Amino acid sequence: MRVALMILLGLVIGIIGTVNVMNVLSQRSPMPKAVMHTMGYHMGELAHAIKANQCDAAKIQHHLARLDSTATDITPVFGMDDKDFNDHARQLEDHLQQAVQAAPTTCAALAAVIKPVNESCKSCHQKYRDN
Repeated sequence: MRVALMILLGLVIGIIGTVNVMNVLSQRSPMPKAVMHTMGYHMGELAHAIKANQCDAAKIQHHLARLDSTATDITPVFGMDDKDFNDHARQLEDHLQQAVQAAPTTCAALAAVIKPVNESCKSCHQKYRDN
């Protein structure tokens, strides 16, 4: 009888703990993930255009402009008070502004302007996401 009570008590405590953890996880903001998904979508479209060798200047400019706009949301959305993180975000913004201003019209030009953008993303992800 005692063993059955202890098992039942353990199950009740486990369920209560699980409910509390699930409540905490559901209260997190979805914005950081949304910003990264949006950036990933536009970067993916640009990469696809390069691979398919179909680089329409208007579409390139649209995706670069959306990336530039979305990148400005990284610092406030993530809300990290970390100088290095903010420096990475600022560097990405700078590279995207340069890419928009360059207004690439060919796949070769697009590949050249998004290379520093990819490197900025990669360095930040290596330090903050993969840890």
